[in-house]
Amino acid sequence: MKKHRILTRTAALAAVALAAFAATSCAPRATDKEVNIFAWSEYIPQAVLDGFTKETGIKVNYETFSSGEEMLAKVLAGGTAYDLVQPCDYIAEAMVRENLLVPLDYAKLPNFKHILPEFQKLPYDPEQKFTVPYMVSTVGIVVNTEKVKDPIRGYGDVFQEKNKGRIVVVDDGRELVSWAFATLGIGINDITPDTLAKARPVLEKWVKLVKVFDSDSPKTSLTNGDVDIGIVWGGEAAILWKENKKFHYVLPVEGTHSFVDAFAISNKSKNLDAAHKFLDYILRPEVSVLISRDFPYTNPNGGARKLLDPDELANPASYPPKGLYEIFRHIGKSSEDIDALYTDLKNAAK
Repeated sequence: MKKHRILTRTAALAAVALAAFAATSCAPRATDKEVNIFAWSEYIPQAVLDGFTKETGIKVNYETFSSGEEMLAKVLAGGTAYDLVQPCDYIAEAMVRENLLVPLDYAKLPNFKHILPEFQKLPYDPEQKFTVPYMVSTVGIVVNTEKVKDPIRGYGDVFQEKNKGRIVVVDDGRELVSWAFATLGIGINDITPDTLAKARPVLEKWVKLVKVFDSDSPKTSLTNGDVDIGIVWGGEAAILWKENKKFHYVLPVEGTHSFVDAFAISNKSKNLDAAHKFLDYILRPEVSVLISRDFPYTNPNGGARKLLDPDELANPASYPPKGLYEIFRHIGKSSEDIDALYTDLKNAAK
């Protein structure tokens, strides 16, 4: 579903965005008739979008992206006035820092009360001022147990020569770097030229063993039998497990992390009321549970969890045994070093 990299933003671009917001927010508006959403692909059921329009009469214009950086670059370019955007945790942190988001009006979000406390006031939005948690997940290992008989406990078991050509991973440089860091005992956010140099020989070996790099739908290669092992988003693993219990989900023994995908209102929004209405609509437990059933990530909505079936709550990829793991933080220009390293290694492996 996703691919993470950080792009460098300038103060000038942020200033332009702020000026645009000031101009639009002060202008009188007619009653909102539409809401423009920029969100991840394969993440919001069409039935939810249709249900919102049927209830409110507000048209939903839904555009998708395949990486948070793609979304951020387009927002900064300013060509489209999106109302709602869906950044992951560290992209949201960057947007908050650069004043690209509108503070939420909680008087218009009575259903926010359903968000569980452990998913509020996280490091990317410590005052819970700008974002609404949408879905949470871990990144872990999927094993087709009909094809793989040796135990797979962590990254070291996955990236072995005997598994060459049998592996799919998310196409995400920061993810792969974090996995290498885990095997080296380095923190996932401790990104420096020195730590990247230590990770390089590990990654040089790994990328040569991978058959498919896919962030949008890594489960597809596993479903089709093209590969037998994957390191994928937890929600993708949950769908595989629902379809066939032969797909086991493993949290790497070396360590893993969580990601949080959130909704936020862009500072270029021209439909602030409609944006709040949409957020409150998807926060309703009976709506949120529909999202979980199509996209079974970890739902931070406590009311929705009460509506899930026991087998849904028992899905090991949707609801792993521990709570929220460490999350990625905004790393600024270090992202350029990750991008350069990842591109170099993939090109060398071709």
